[in-house]
Amino acid sequence: MEKIHLYHTNDIHSHLEHWPRIQQFLKQTREQHTATDEEVFLFDIGDFIDRWHPLTDATMGRENIHLLNENQYTAITIGNNEGVNLPHEELNHLYDDAHFDVLVANFYHQDGRTPNWARPYKIYQTRAGTKLGVIGLTANFSHLYGLLGWECTDPFLELKKWIKEVKSQADIVILLSHLGLGDDERLAEEFPELDIILGAHTHHMLEKGELIHHTLLGAAGKFGYYVGHITVEVNRQKEIANKEAILYEIDQLPSVENEEEQIQTYLDAGKNLMQNKVTTLDRPLECDPFKETKFTQILSQAVREWCDSDCAMINAGLLLGRLSGEVTEYDLLSICPHPINPCVVKLTGYELQKVLTESLDETLHNREIKGLGFRGTVLGIFVYDQIEFRSGTIFVGSEAIDQSKTYTLALPDMFTFGHFFKDVLPAKEKKYFLPEFLRDILKWKLEN
Repeated sequence: MEKIHLYHTNDIHSHLEHWPRIQQFLKQTREQHTATDEEVFLFDIGDFIDRWHPLTDATMGRENIHLLNENQYTAITIGNNEGVNLPHEELNHLYDDAHFDVLVANFYHQDGRTPNWARPYKIYQTRAGTKLGVIGLTANFSHLYGLLGWECTDPFLELKKWIKEVKSQADIVILLSHLGLGDDERLAEEFPELDIILGAHTHHMLEKGELIHHTLLGAAGKFGYYVGHITVEVNRQKEIANKEAILYEIDQLPSVENEEEQIQTYLDAGKNLMQNKVTTLDRPLECDPFKETKFTQILSQAVREWCDSDCAMINAGLLLGRLSGEVTEYDLLSICPHPINPCVVKLTGYELQKVLTESLDETLHNREIKGLGFRGTVLGIFVYDQIEFRSGTIFVGSEAIDQSKTYTLALPDMFTFGHFFKDVLPAKEKKYFLPEFLRDILKWKLEN
């Protein structure tokens, strides 16, 4: 009986404070399995990088690739943090120095070519001759990818296109899926050829995996809190005799010598690369999630000007700290770490009034937000530019709002993904401004 070990990580999001332990654990387990002639494969299922971390932001993710190289990853797929949060050229060269395979079957240049750093699948062979066919798929943010000069296609259609070809060459078929648990469960139902799905994107954690018919799903949560491990036993006929999933909790793994220093080294290296001066302030810019300040006014105005819209609104919780004296790129990252872009929606006066009235709701201001690119805690109050509330009337610019007129409203893209202002925004056409994040627009405003 041949024993094959599949280790997997996902959605680490540059939480490098967990990396020393993960690295040590993977190195030691690899050595143990190799000593007993057991096969080891190591996969990352996307969103390994996240530009909130200075080392990632300063190097546009390239230092993260060196970390994967050091750990001898076999293959990875990309997540939306690699794909949507990097400018086209940066993603196109992210994997120039990779020592692993990048597998993503539903990702193309806009002329239909597969990028030279990617391939839809690869067949790996163990020393005993067992063949593993590994395919990668990423979340289909087709509109955003289109704005960045890529084409992302329907993952189900792409899998249908490739699955027979892979199955004909492989004894075991494995999918690296940055699609989310709901899609993974559907894939297991629709594609019985899949033996194992290693999942990501929705930050789900499957402690002992999930078996759907004969497909085993594995997933290791988020931020490096867990490392996943699937053990596969294969008989002489190259058939799977047994497969089991387990998660290792990072806090239960042995600590690493000089762990804190290592973590600090990652931060310091990024910080040192981000010392470019943006501006010098005469007086401090303060922030408060529950008060309108000069700082939040500046950001709201910057978003409106950048998008050339009639009016703008931002939430004060986007700014996580004050600025004073000499301001560097690192300072801007520290106080505005979100991978959030501005967006413009066209609204009638009636719809705009509805959105603005809802934005005054205090329960919304106190809401704690996780995801959608938001890296703060509470949403905070809304701060407006070219919008005023006077004696029960809303003014846009100098004129009272006209119910039938069309207005352009600029706002952070997080409000357009279906979780907020649900009566109005989900159905509206949106214009996203990529690749600049809010902090890039803040930098532009402060420089000018």
